[in-house]
Amino acid sequence: MADQRLSLQALSVLCGCNVELTSGASQITPQDFVNVVALREFYKQEGFRELEYPSIGTLSLQDDEDLYSSPAALTEGPGESLKQMVKINPEDFFHPQYDYDFTKVKDGDKTFLRGNEKYVRPCGWNRVALKVLQKYDDGDSWLGTGKDAWPVSYQGQNMDGSLGIILGRESQADDEPSFLDAGAACMVNVETRGRGVYSTPDIKMAEKYCKMFTSKVDGKKYKVVLQNRINPKSRKECNRKDVWLVYIPEGHNDLQTKAIVQESLRPYGLLLKQV
Repeated sequence: MADQRLSLQALSVLCGCNVELTSGASQITPQDFVNVVALREFYKQEGFRELEYPSIGTLSLQDDEDLYSSPAALTEGPGESLKQMVKINPEDFFHPQYDYDFTKVKDGDKTFLRGNEKYVRPCGWNRVALKVLQKYDDGDSWLGTGKDAWPVSYQGQNMDGSLGIILGRESQADDEPSFLDAGAACMVNVETRGRGVYSTPDIKMAEKYCKMFTSKVDGKKYKVVLQNRINPKSRKECNRKDVWLVYIPEGHNDLQTKAIVQESLRPYGLLLKQV
């Protein structure tokens, strides 16, 4: 099990807030958390500088990696102290019973399925489970292993629209000039430019785009990724291999955008990997 202080710092890095413990009720749920992470990335892509979220307030969308990369011996800088504070109760936010240490696991040729789709397990990572059972009106089948389960997706930061081109092409997407030229042309088309929230079924791709921070607990560097389930009815597959998009149409207001994210992504694990 990961040190709880390390988990709090990882949550802080992902959401851009100062996440702290409380003995009272949590200020946000795990679903709120994935909403904030996804919406921050989306609105940053759209050029916004702030995000308003119920129960938290105004969040800055500026890059904040440096605020969480100081060695443990240093005190917090003024920038970090200005971040919104979010309090969570570990009893209703984490679910230690379902923590899983994949750090020494090697799956090789083994195949795993979730919702009849391939599940690439996060080998090499340590998963801190989030408390999401019995939290949704449609039950827990989305989190299962059967045909009604939602596929697994990993949410990496800074996956932008250049990865999410939705093209009607039969050939495989690649980095050749012809594909990139076609992609650039499609980025100006509302139907194909991939406006929305990105994730991937491939943990290795998510790792390329994940955030990294220096722990205040042990001074070591860690990578952090969210492990989610994605609603197969909301997901669009992009021509760039292993990139999934939850599409948000032009003209949607903040409430409509939040509703799309909430209906499409459900979190269940915080993944940590020592560098």
